[in-house]
Amino acid sequence: MAKTEWYLEYEIQKNRPGLLGDISSLLGMLSINIVTINGVDEGRRGLLLLADNNAQITRLESILRTMDTINVTKIREPKLRDRLAIRHGRYIQRDADDKKTFRFIRDELGLLVDFMAELFKQEGHKLIGIRGMPRVGKTESIVASSVCANKKWLFVSSTLLKQTIRSQLIKDEYNENNIFILDGIVSTKSTNEKHWQLVREIMRMSSVKVIEHPDVFVQNSEYTMDDFDYFIELRNDPEEEITYELVQRNQFFQEHDFGGFDF
Repeated sequence: MAKTEWYLEYEIQKNRPGLLGDISSLLGMLSINIVTINGVDEGRRGLLLLADNNAQITRLESILRTMDTINVTKIREPKLRDRLAIRHGRYIQRDADDKKTFRFIRDELGLLVDFMAELFKQEGHKLIGIRGMPRVGKTESIVASSVCANKKWLFVSSTLLKQTIRSQLIKDEYNENNIFILDGIVSTKSTNEKHWQLVREIMRMSSVKVIEHPDVFVQNSEYTMDDFDYFIELRNDPEEEITYELVQRNQFFQEHDFGGFDF
């Protein structure tokens, strides 16, 4: 019988020498293997386990809940956030009200790239919106994630190196394994109908699409927030407000080099 993976997370109530050893010994007695272990938050530890059957995990949980030195916070089949927490030693911050929204700061670019790469590896349609102020690292993170996922990326609209507004793809680019990247501001300010025909065509493809500035994109197109599967917010620091007031003062567009557009 194939072994199954489980994620165990506990909060340390009484930190004493030998606590981890006691838990490791308990896992050994129950014939449960430890794959990975790491601290995932202040005072919390996460373990990725391999068990032969569910009865082992049920027994483990009943014993752990009798211990006054720890408080079991999670014991379940591992989710993507669990695997990344184990790998990076910290949890991805998720919006309490909007479960689609995940928050990162610039110091967590490695975690962000890893997270998006895992999303990019999944097959089928996926629409991801990424919010952030200018030059925080949005586009670079998308490209790096594409590389990590071993996927080709295509700019449909962008300002990374120069202003890009595509109105057609060549035959080889119609590949559902590609990552299609759009800048919501560039696209919605474009009056090129062929560009919008291409956008609609790409949106119907069973592939991953990443849209920077999704709020602007939604405000100026037929698409809605409900069309998105994930929202990612990237800030320079946790207190930074993501705002489009700069747009009204034209500073945003100066940084993005929108030369020929009439705003």
